[in-house]
Amino acid sequence: MVSAVKFPQPNQHNVVQNQQSHTFAIGVVSTLFFLFGFITCLNDILVPHLKEVFNLTNTEASMVQFTFFGAYFLISIPASKLISKYGYKLSFIIGLGLTTLGCLSFFISADYMFYTFFLGGLFILASGIVILQVAANPYLTILGGPEKASSRLIFAQGLNSLGTTLAPLLGSRILSDTNPAEGIVKTQEELIKAAHAVEIPYLGLAAFAILIAVALAFYKFPANKPAKSTLTSHEESQFKLFDYPSLVLGVIGIFVYVGAEVSIGSIMVNFISSSEIGNMSHQKAAQLLTYYWGGAMVGRFIGAFVTTKVKPHKVLFVHAIAAALLVTVTVFATGHLAMYSIIAVGFFNSIMFPTIFVLCTQSIGKYMEKASGIICVAIVGGALIPPLQAFVVDHINIHISYIVPLICYLYIAFFALKVKSKV
Repeated sequence: MVSAVKFPQPNQHNVVQNQQSHTFAIGVVSTLFFLFGFITCLNDILVPHLKEVFNLTNTEASMVQFTFFGAYFLISIPASKLISKYGYKLSFIIGLGLTTLGCLSFFISADYMFYTFFLGGLFILASGIVILQVAANPYLTILGGPEKASSRLIFAQGLNSLGTTLAPLLGSRILSDTNPAEGIVKTQEELIKAAHAVEIPYLGLAAFAILIAVALAFYKFPANKPAKSTLTSHEESQFKLFDYPSLVLGVIGIFVYVGAEVSIGSIMVNFISSSEIGNMSHQKAAQLLTYYWGGAMVGRFIGAFVTTKVKPHKVLFVHAIAAALLVTVTVFATGHLAMYSIIAVGFFNSIMFPTIFVLCTQSIGKYMEKASGIICVAIVGGALIPPLQAFVVDHINIHISYIVPLICYLYIAFFALKVKSKV
């Protein structure tokens, strides 16, 4: 007779401690999503502000987005290697350190009044954000068990949207309260003062990043190391991107989606403040950005429910067509009709990223990790499409420039028809 194996009973005190440990870690890491959203959206304020301070063309001012999202292209793969070697905790602290350094560099940039200094500091800041973002998504997925992974990510994404909604309200204070359409020429002293106006919000962000880094430094991280890849070297070599046409189409979809969303936000302040649209100050126009990003937050929660009842590719198609129609109205209309039509696009942007991601990876199987890395690199669309639209603004006009995001949304509609939901 074989005796029964007796498994040790879990200590209830240890279980409670583990749950509390995980809850603290989830809470701290989730706040990073607020930081991602706030800083990313603050770029939309930085573009018109630096354009005025340094008397830039629209194309030159768009280098803000090029620099920021270019970091995703350059830093994503090194960030994943950093996490694999040193674990999540040290990677978070390094990311927060770079973010803090980038924020504080704006003090030096304002003193020397060099645009390239601002861009250099912004790249350092963006590099920190990329490391944090590459680490935060998988960490929240593995922490606390798979059964509630979706709810943790939804909560974190909600904080991200909260950041993008609040950034225009708080960041608008750095902008001039005069109407640029009035053609007011500022003195050198006023421009220097305007350059220093960026210091306060970024000092606040630096302090926020330091607080999180300190909290993490004195805390023993649960599940600190990422899981090892289950792919053999042979399987790694067998992966060919173009063997998965849905993934290829989806990578392009992510590229154009991020590009369109960022591009619209980048020139919205200048567009709304112009005399033929809103005829208002940059400061008031920036506050209206809240509705653009707030619409995305509302649409995300509504879309989370709708996609459980309707096939995701159908929801994506409707959203893409609606966004395309609203952008078309913006191209041909003036006044408040053009203003509110472009703001409303934010609502329809809401479900695009996660839906494109799901549709293009639904048949990828064991190569999901590699596919996710490629998709992350596609975020570089936020670096390349805004300068393209800005170039059209400089050489034709701002209305016609909206044809650039219009083409992006039409492609997403095509993608939705081409790659249908399998469940």
